[in-house]
Amino acid sequence: MGCQPTSGFKVYNWLTSNQYCLLCDERADGPLALCGACENELPWLAARCRICALPLGDGGPLCAECLRRAPSFSRVEAPWRYAFPIDSLITRFKHQARWPMGRLLGELLARHLRHAYREDLSRPELLLPVPLGRRRQRQRGFNQAALLARWLGPALDLPVRERWLLRPRETDAQQTLDAQARRGNLRHAFTLAPGAEVHGRHLALVDDVLTTGATCEALARLLLRAGAARVDVYCLARTPKPGAPTAARPANAYTSSPFRPTAT
Repeated sequence: MGCQPTSGFKVYNWLTSNQYCLLCDERADGPLALCGACENELPWLAARCRICALPLGDGGPLCAECLRRAPSFSRVEAPWRYAFPIDSLITRFKHQARWPMGRLLGELLARHLRHAYREDLSRPELLLPVPLGRRRQRQRGFNQAALLARWLGPALDLPVRERWLLRPRETDAQQTLDAQARRGNLRHAFTLAPGAEVHGRHLALVDDVLTTGATCEALARLLLRAGAARVDVYCLARTPKPGAPTAARPANAYTSSPFRPTAT
């Protein structure tokens, strides 16, 4: 397929030619395969925890979990709640190898991060994709976090180190486990590659979705113990708490970002 990750120019060409929206099939307004109306209706994260980006209905600065015990990572940056249609786009990218959908989401994430840097987000020195177990990577054929990191790196002018984080122990799929089981499942699952120079550095982990945060917590703890100065997390979407009601979107929730169209 010409849209595979190894065909970088073709993926770029697919995205920058005349596009039709992936969601409604109408002609897109710009170089991305997404029209302004559908982009405006994506489940953008508005009120969120300042640390873990958990969607908050009451607009408080921190969620109860981060107030009780701060995670090892300093900040999570995610543009969206894990809800329709973002969940469908991520699933098709991740499990059906629809790389153009992942490339589109990666470009939107890069724009979100560039805006965050202009506000108050400190730029990291390196991007580190969350590693995938060897068995799961053989089955899937690629690591979605590594692809996102490869696309984010040039867009953000940041180097990517795909092989610094290793996952030598196979674990059960996190999706099948509750929060406590997820933490136990990841015990001793990760290690640093020999020669990984993390001491004193500000690093950012890259993943597709943050659910309980167990994976990124384990990796951030590993990096901090190795001397990293700070660890952030960049992902496409953040899942709300199970059973939490969907917060209403304020009419002007997305107008502060230069790449989000103003609601009409």
